[in-house]
Amino acid sequence: MHEKQKHLYVGVDLHKQHHVAVIINCWQEKQGEIKFENKPSAFSTFLLDIDKLIDNGLTPVFGLEDVGGYGRSLAQFLSDHGQVVKEVNPALSYAERKSHMTTQKSDSWDAECVARILVNKLDQLPDAKPHDLYWSIQQLVTRRNALVKAQGALKNQLHIQLSHHYPSYKKFFSEVDGKTALAFWERYPSPSCLEGVSVKQLTTFLLKVSNNTCSVKKASEILKLVNEDGNTTKEHQETRDFLVRSIVRDISFKKKEMNYVEGELKQLMSLLDFQLDSMPGIDLVTASALIAEIGDVRRFPNANKLARFAGIAPVFFGSGGKGKEQKSKQGNRALHALFYNLAVQQVQVAKGSKLPRNPVFHAYYQRKLKEGKTKGQALVCIMRRLVNVVYGMMKHKTAYKLPMVHEKEIV
Repeated sequence: MHEKQKHLYVGVDLHKQHHVAVIINCWQEKQGEIKFENKPSAFSTFLLDIDKLIDNGLTPVFGLEDVGGYGRSLAQFLSDHGQVVKEVNPALSYAERKSHMTTQKSDSWDAECVARILVNKLDQLPDAKPHDLYWSIQQLVTRRNALVKAQGALKNQLHIQLSHHYPSYKKFFSEVDGKTALAFWERYPSPSCLEGVSVKQLTTFLLKVSNNTCSVKKASEILKLVNEDGNTTKEHQETRDFLVRSIVRDISFKKKEMNYVEGELKQLMSLLDFQLDSMPGIDLVTASALIAEIGDVRRFPNANKLARFAGIAPVFFGSGGKGKEQKSKQGNRALHALFYNLAVQQVQVAKGSKLPRNPVFHAYYQRKLKEGKTKGQALVCIMRRLVNVVYGMMKHKTAYKLPMVHEKEIV
């Protein structure tokens, strides 16, 4: 009996409320279809229904597209019960659907296309292994990104409101959403709230909220700027003041939540025992983002596979014996962006000391520029080397050690 004939292939189309499974044999003949709810109590019944379709000792093989989203619970359940579960790239099932003369779209057909991929590429598909720790880090990173995005939107709203109240507000503080600035906007949302406030009173307030970093000079400057701006009071000023205070409270809440999320991230990251933050340019946020996108690094046999996954490795395009390697626009774009930002930081030069942040990568960058590469191409070279470094640090759980570079190489 051929190896393919020993299995029954179960493709599952995943949804939020329910899943649809289609079962086919090695000749791609449909054996059955099962619709079941997306909850653990329904998974046991689903497995029993699969057992009823199995004849002659065939082994079921399950294929799921989204093992990190709606299919996570099912993938975990099947793995815990000793079933063979494969992760199917959505691009493969999409290509399978498009390969037929008549294109159709339904839950049943989508599940059957996943099952067909199982038949044709069973040996090439990776095992679906949901890791709770990596998944939790990914969820925290997603939550933090949402908070950053929301905070940016609120900051823009604050700029709009303050521009009506304080035309010179940008000269008050270095950051409009800094701790001292937020306290000031909440206490004095408009010049009308500053009426009768003396330099001494404002100085006392600023010293308290800024931990004694703001002086009499700052208080005098603010009152002077407010006086030069003139009267900005409008109708329904109380409502306008309320808006400023409401935005400030929301920003303060988002900042507190950000600290809570980063604290939780720090705890989870310590369980992995990675030392990514030993490398210049990588802090807790960057390290957790890298892990969220890469996941378990052991699923990549080597750094080349990780580079291809990140869309950093060049792709060959050719036909008729002619062709060339071109920049890839595929792969994980979020991971690509992380390596790009990290590469930029490696070649940066400090403003004061004029010393490179990372002498090794800076020297390598300058060498590539002398070879005739553009700045963009040189950065891609840096990114590719960074993949090797990050891959090695994650696989062996080692710290980054800056190699010695001769002074002439740094220039």
